[in-house]
Amino acid sequence: MQITVYSASSGQVPQTYIKAAHELGRLIALGGHTLVNGAGRTGLMGACADACLANGGKAVGVIPQFMIDQGWQHTGMTRLEVTPDMHRRKELMAEMSDACIALPGGVGTLEELLEIITWKQLGLYLKPIVVLNTGGYYDPLLQQLQRAVDEQFMRSQHAAIWQVAATPAEALQLAQTTPLWDKSVRKFAAM
Repeated sequence: MQITVYSASSGQVPQTYIKAAHELGRLIALGGHTLVNGAGRTGLMGACADACLANGGKAVGVIPQFMIDQGWQHTGMTRLEVTPDMHRRKELMAEMSDACIALPGGVGTLEELLEIITWKQLGLYLKPIVVLNTGGYYDPLLQQLQRAVDEQFMRSQHAAIWQVAATPAEALQLAQTTPLWDKSVRKFAAM
Protein backbone atom coordinates (compact mmCIF):
# COMPACT_ATOMS: atom_id res chain seq x y z
CA MET A 1 0.00 0.00 0.00
CA GLN A 2 0.92 3.65 -0.37
CA ILE A 3 -0.03 5.26 2.92
CA THR A 4 -0.34 9.02 3.16
CA VAL A 5 0.55 10.30 6.62
CA TYR A 6 -0.49 13.79 7.68
CA SER A 7 1.55 15.14 10.59
CA ALA A 8 3.25 18.08 12.25
CA SER A 9 6.53 19.51 11.03
CA SER A 10 7.22 21.28 14.34
CA GLY A 11 10.33 20.02 16.08
CA GLN A 12 9.20 21.40 19.45
CA VAL A 13 6.52 18.81 20.25
CA PRO A 14 6.63 16.32 23.15
CA GLN A 15 8.65 13.14 22.58
CA THR A 16 5.61 10.88 22.94
CA TYR A 17 4.38 12.14 19.57
CA ILE A 18 7.80 11.79 17.94
CA LYS A 19 8.04 8.19 19.21
CA ALA A 20 4.62 7.32 17.76
CA ALA A 21 5.55 8.86 14.39
CA HIS A 22 8.84 6.95 14.41
CA GLU A 23 7.03 3.69 15.20
CA LEU A 24 4.50 4.24 12.44
CA GLY A 25 7.29 4.86 9.92
CA ARG A 26 9.06 1.70 11.08
CA LEU A 27 5.90 -0.39 10.75
CA ILE A 28 5.11 1.02 7.31
CA ALA A 29 8.57 -0.06 6.13
CA LEU A 30 8.46 -3.49 7.78
CA GLY A 31 5.04 -4.09 6.22
CA GLY A 32 6.43 -3.45 2.75
CA HIS A 33 4.34 -0.31 2.32
CA THR A 34 5.36 3.09 0.94
CA LEU A 35 5.08 6.22 3.05
CA VAL A 36 3.70 9.32 1.34
CA ASN A 37 3.99 12.56 3.30
CA GLY A 38 4.65 16.26 2.99
CA ALA A 39 8.46 15.85 2.74
CA GLY A 40 9.27 17.97 5.79
CA ARG A 41 12.58 17.20 7.46
CA THR A 42 11.57 18.03 11.04
CA GLY A 43 8.96 17.08 13.62
CA LEU A 44 6.67 14.10 13.25
CA MET A 45 6.92 14.34 9.47
CA GLY A 46 10.69 13.91 9.56
CA ALA A 47 10.60 11.26 12.29
CA CYS A 48 8.15 9.10 10.36
CA ALA A 49 10.18 9.37 7.14
CA ASP A 50 13.50 8.76 8.93
CA ALA A 51 12.20 5.59 10.57
CA CYS A 52 10.65 4.32 7.35
CA LEU A 53 13.89 4.85 5.43
CA ALA A 54 16.08 3.44 8.23
CA ASN A 55 14.07 0.23 8.10
CA GLY A 56 14.43 -0.25 4.35
CA GLY A 57 11.15 1.35 3.33
CA LYS A 58 10.30 3.82 0.61
CA ALA A 59 9.25 7.37 1.46
CA VAL A 60 7.77 9.67 -1.17
CA GLY A 61 7.56 13.35 -0.28
CA VAL A 62 5.08 15.74 -1.87
CA ILE A 63 6.11 19.35 -1.40
CA PRO A 64 5.37 22.71 -3.00
CA GLN A 65 8.23 24.58 -4.63
CA PHE A 66 8.09 27.49 -2.16
CA MET A 67 8.95 25.09 0.68
CA ILE A 68 11.97 23.83 -1.23
CA ASP A 69 12.99 27.45 -1.77
CA GLN A 70 12.94 27.81 2.04
CA GLY A 71 15.03 24.64 2.49
CA TRP A 72 12.32 22.80 4.45
CA GLN A 73 12.45 19.54 2.47
CA HIS A 74 13.72 16.19 3.72
CA THR A 75 16.73 15.51 1.51
CA GLY A 76 16.77 11.75 2.06
CA MET A 77 13.37 10.87 0.63
CA THR A 78 13.21 8.05 -1.90
CA ARG A 79 11.48 10.46 -4.26
CA LEU A 80 10.23 14.03 -4.16
CA GLU A 81 7.15 15.18 -6.03
CA VAL A 82 7.30 18.97 -6.37
CA THR A 83 4.01 20.81 -6.75
CA PRO A 84 3.28 24.42 -7.69
CA ASP A 85 1.19 25.07 -4.56
CA MET A 86 -0.44 23.64 -1.43
CA HIS A 87 -3.68 22.77 -3.20
CA ARG A 88 -1.95 20.49 -5.70
CA ARG A 89 0.16 19.02 -2.89
CA LYS A 90 -2.92 17.86 -0.98
CA GLU A 91 -4.63 16.63 -4.13
CA LEU A 92 -1.58 14.59 -5.18
CA MET A 93 -1.12 13.12 -1.69
CA ALA A 94 -4.73 11.92 -1.81
CA GLU A 95 -4.38 10.59 -5.37
CA MET A 96 -1.28 8.62 -4.43
CA SER A 97 -2.76 7.07 -1.30
CA ASP A 98 -4.39 3.75 -0.61
CA ALA A 99 -5.19 5.06 2.89
CA CYS A 100 -4.57 8.16 5.00
CA ILE A 101 -3.37 8.26 8.60
CA ALA A 102 -3.42 11.52 10.57
CA LEU A 103 -0.89 11.91 13.36
CA PRO A 104 -1.10 14.88 15.73
CA GLY A 105 -0.39 18.27 14.19
CA GLY A 106 -1.29 21.91 14.01
CA VAL A 107 -3.64 23.75 11.68
CA GLY A 108 -2.04 22.33 8.53
CA THR A 109 -2.55 18.76 9.69
CA LEU A 110 -6.05 19.52 10.93
CA GLU A 111 -6.91 21.12 7.61
CA GLU A 112 -5.60 18.10 5.68
CA LEU A 113 -7.57 15.70 7.88
CA LEU A 114 -10.81 17.67 7.68
CA GLU A 115 -10.49 18.12 3.94
CA ILE A 116 -10.02 14.40 3.28
CA ILE A 117 -12.98 13.65 5.60
CA THR A 118 -15.05 16.13 3.57
CA TRP A 119 -13.96 14.52 0.30
CA LYS A 120 -14.99 11.12 1.62
CA GLN A 121 -18.36 12.44 2.78
CA LEU A 122 -18.90 13.70 -0.78
CA GLY A 123 -17.77 10.42 -2.33
CA LEU A 124 -14.64 11.97 -3.85
CA TYR A 125 -12.26 9.83 -1.73
CA LEU A 126 -13.27 6.27 -0.84
CA LYS A 127 -10.24 4.91 0.98
CA PRO A 128 -9.59 4.44 4.71
CA ILE A 129 -8.95 7.47 6.92
CA VAL A 130 -7.40 6.72 10.29
CA VAL A 131 -6.89 9.18 13.13
CA LEU A 132 -3.92 8.14 15.29
CA ASN A 133 -5.04 9.56 18.61
CA THR A 134 -1.70 9.46 20.45
CA GLY A 135 -2.16 10.44 24.07
CA GLY A 136 -5.74 11.55 23.39
CA TYR A 137 -4.50 14.44 21.23
CA TYR A 138 -7.53 14.29 18.96
CA ASP A 139 -10.14 13.84 21.72
CA PRO A 140 -11.48 17.43 21.42
CA LEU A 141 -11.79 17.16 17.61
CA LEU A 142 -13.47 13.76 17.84
CA GLN A 143 -15.91 15.19 20.38
CA GLN A 144 -16.66 18.07 18.02
CA LEU A 145 -17.25 15.71 15.11
CA GLN A 146 -19.60 13.64 17.28
CA ARG A 147 -21.42 16.82 18.24
CA ALA A 148 -21.83 17.61 14.54
CA VAL A 149 -23.50 14.21 14.16
CA ASP A 150 -25.58 14.58 17.34
CA GLU A 151 -26.87 17.97 16.26
CA GLN A 152 -27.52 16.78 12.69
CA PHE A 153 -24.87 18.79 10.88
CA MET A 154 -23.75 15.37 9.65
CA ARG A 155 -25.65 12.12 9.26
CA SER A 156 -24.94 9.30 11.70
CA GLN A 157 -23.51 7.25 8.80
CA HIS A 158 -20.79 9.87 8.38
CA ALA A 159 -19.26 8.97 11.75
CA ALA A 160 -17.94 5.86 9.96
CA ILE A 161 -15.88 7.99 7.55
CA TRP A 162 -12.86 7.85 9.87
CA GLN A 163 -11.46 5.21 12.19
CA VAL A 164 -9.63 6.00 15.44
CA ALA A 165 -6.50 4.18 16.59
CA ALA A 166 -4.65 4.43 19.89
CA THR A 167 -1.34 3.00 18.64
CA PRO A 168 0.68 3.04 15.40
CA ALA A 169 0.15 -0.71 15.00
CA GLU A 170 -3.61 -0.30 15.29
CA ALA A 171 -3.54 2.61 12.83
CA LEU A 172 -1.71 0.53 10.24
CA GLN A 173 -4.06 -2.41 10.77
CA LEU A 174 -7.11 -0.15 10.27
CA ALA A 175 -5.53 1.35 7.14
CA GLN A 176 -5.20 -2.15 5.73
CA THR A 177 -8.56 -3.60 6.78
CA THR A 178 -11.13 -0.79 6.59
CA PRO A 179 -13.32 -1.37 3.54
CA LEU A 180 -13.70 1.19 0.78
CA TRP A 181 -16.43 3.78 1.34
CA ASP A 182 -19.66 3.35 -0.58
CA LYS A 183 -19.80 6.38 -2.83
CA SER A 184 -23.58 6.06 -3.16
CA VAL A 185 -23.63 7.64 0.33
CA ARG A 186 -22.86 10.86 -1.57
CA LYS A 187 -26.57 11.42 -2.01
CA PHE A 188 -26.79 11.80 1.77
CA ALA A 189 -24.01 14.40 2.03
CA ALA A 190 -26.60 17.11 2.65
CA MET A 191 -29.12 16.69 5.46
